[in-house]
Amino acid sequence: MASSRWTRRPPGSNWGDFGPDDQIGRMNLLTAEKVLQGVAEVRLGLTFCLSLPLTYPGGNALNPRRLPPDLQPTSRGGRPNFNYPVALEEPGATDVVCDDRVILYSQYSTQWDGLAHAGSLFDADDDGEAEIVYYNGYRAHEHVRGPSDEAEGAKGEASDNSCARALGIENMAATCVQGRGVLVDLRHHFGEDRRAVGYDDLRSVLEADQVTVEPGDMLCLHTGFAELILGMAGKPDAERLENACCALDGRDQKLLDWITESGIAALIADNYAVEALPASPAPRPCADEPLHEHCLFKLGLPLAELWHLTPLAKWLRANGRSRFLLTAPPLRLPGAAGSPVTPVATV
Repeated sequence: MASSRWTRRPPGSNWGDFGPDDQIGRMNLLTAEKVLQGVAEVRLGLTFCLSLPLTYPGGNALNPRRLPPDLQPTSRGGRPNFNYPVALEEPGATDVVCDDRVILYSQYSTQWDGLAHAGSLFDADDDGEAEIVYYNGYRAHEHVRGPSDEAEGAKGEASDNSCARALGIENMAATCVQGRGVLVDLRHHFGEDRRAVGYDDLRSVLEADQVTVEPGDMLCLHTGFAELILGMAGKPDAERLENACCALDGRDQKLLDWITESGIAALIADNYAVEALPASPAPRPCADEPLHEHCLFKLGLPLAELWHLTPLAKWLRANGRSRFLLTAPPLRLPGAAGSPVTPVATV
């Protein structure tokens, strides 16, 4: 279905398939039927928290632009509003209050990448000139605004008006993000050494473990990366992590085609970026993060990173299962391109 925002859609994309003004992409596949399928996987009522502590990985070794949360008390009467006796204001009151605020990088720890997180230079007007566009043809400046759109941002300074006026994470949050999760245990088969996993590797694991992935499922890839981070106790070894664990090969066209054809509603991993970075060289023009481009920009398929999947993966393997109920809404924060998340798996 064409849109007033574009006359030409990227090859291999699904722009317009969910409607000309769609902003949630493959989240549309999380139907009531998929929720019921997820609920049907609950047999014991046992739950797993799939989030790292949001202070992890620690420091900024994984990404120099992202920092740990800065938690501070609010101010009350010129004093920190923590262990604050209300009797200072109301004599005789017995109340004591703790109230805080946080400066939080939305994609520092366990997270969702929203559809505004990755766009592309693409000729959506079919006029011979590429422009900055996002999923379903939403445009920079008009729909996704940055510092360069504001007078005070002419020099690239931060602006309070920088936000996704379309494709913000709040649209994903409103879907509730609940349905059937399916886990693929790459760590069990390939260990913790660095490996770029392509279609053939993924298919061999699916067949070996008899894992079936169906349209509308949320696919979780267990690599052991988040477990390694936890073991580093907030002081990540950048060199060790750079050479650790599986990540998807975003240059493998067969893998990208499978992601398209599988109909999965979300692609989730416990590693950093889901895909192996840097990607293998390719002729320009091309994306430096080809899996991000394919999923977020072309398919409207949310990506998730740094989930803590190891305890769940161990339990599922010990019990001969791969499916579970997954509940994982992001923060309903209008305009954000990503969000922390505290996912819950129920078996």
